[in-house]
Amino acid sequence: MDQGKAKPRRFNPLRFLGPGLVTGAADDDPSGIATYSQAGAAFGLGMLWTVVLTLPFMVAIQLISARIGRVTGEGIISNVKATFPRPVVLALVALLVAANVINIAADLAAMGDALKLVIGGGQHGYALIFGVLCMSLEIFIPYRRYSPILKWLTLVLFAYVATVLSIDVPWGEAVHQTIFPTLSLSPEYLLVVVGVFGTTISPYLFFWQASQEVEDMRNGHKHRPLKDIKHKGGDPVLRRIAIDTVMGMTFSNLIAYFIIVTTAVTLHTHGITDIQTSAQAAEALRPLAGQATFLLFALGIVGTGLLAVPVLAGSAAYGLGEALNLRTGLDAAPSQAKGFYTIIGVATLAGVVADFSSLDPIKMLFWSAVINGVVAVPIMAVMIVIASHSERMGIYAIPLSIQTAGWAATAIMAIAVVAMGWTLIP
Repeated sequence: MDQGKAKPRRFNPLRFLGPGLVTGAADDDPSGIATYSQAGAAFGLGMLWTVVLTLPFMVAIQLISARIGRVTGEGIISNVKATFPRPVVLALVALLVAANVINIAADLAAMGDALKLVIGGGQHGYALIFGVLCMSLEIFIPYRRYSPILKWLTLVLFAYVATVLSIDVPWGEAVHQTIFPTLSLSPEYLLVVVGVFGTTISPYLFFWQASQEVEDMRNGHKHRPLKDIKHKGGDPVLRRIAIDTVMGMTFSNLIAYFIIVTTAVTLHTHGITDIQTSAQAAEALRPLAGQATFLLFALGIVGTGLLAVPVLAGSAAYGLGEALNLRTGLDAAPSQAKGFYTIIGVATLAGVVADFSSLDPIKMLFWSAVINGVVAVPIMAVMIVIASHSERMGIYAIPLSIQTAGWAATAIMAIAVVAMGWTLIP
């Protein structure tokens, strides 16, 4: 055997996972779990098609956001500022921050409710503890140490794999309903469909993945944006981004699929069709599916919230920080990026305050979905325009196939927003 010949490196997909995996997992936040639970409880297995349909469009738009970050070396808003008028920038950022703060409040409320179901105590106190914990970890732990924490937190989603394996599922019927669903034009049905679409394709995910690609670039061996490489030397990076994004979004939608299956074959089958929160879904599962299923579902809500709340606060800080020309980045020490970390703290604590207020968590969840759906459409359109032109992207402008998928995703979200408006008309 030739000792001088190096052994070929074995393909290890785990080394490709990073921002895409964390972004996909953060999509299944407590508010998302509530939406998927509503879908399964209200319409059973007939709502499974929604998370399958949205997958390719979700992959496309997240690929676009990731490429913008890695190719330009800047976040979404920094690129928007260079291309569009300031009023457009401020309007997009204002909607993003408002939606994120409401979403943080809804997630913290759900986390508090879930832990209360498991160990008792006060929901608001738990929400405060979770809010302070998420804020402290994000502000005071350096990015190089915080990033692995986020990756490990994605494992909590396997609670929903265990949940679906703990119950008896008619998989043949589930697959049939996924491929051949019974559709409806009723306002109730359309509202749930719009909710699933808005939960799956959310603006904060665009901002987070793009900014995390910038963070990884700064903390990696190559500190240059890909557009500064005047040849195709960036292809391996784009391949890594594609693998990361596809695997992350597939993982996200697979978990959503399992949540719908779980609530469909338990709650819907037993006539429980009105589920408003993720904690309510967990509580309803206890007498129907057993204590173990209840615990997995409830603790999964807490775990996903610990991942999603920092992503929501962080994406708001990236967007607003770039709009205000502040230094942004979790790689910076708090003393070096005071404005950025202040936004993270204020956004998180604003969510805590909203949870202590008289605001209805169910209405907060609903209006978060509404604002997310509305703001997603212009942001997606702006991102595609930026990513398609060589002025910002150099030789790494997105190909026609990704452009087409991106515009299709934008069209679907626009239709969803129109449908949502129609359902709100008395």
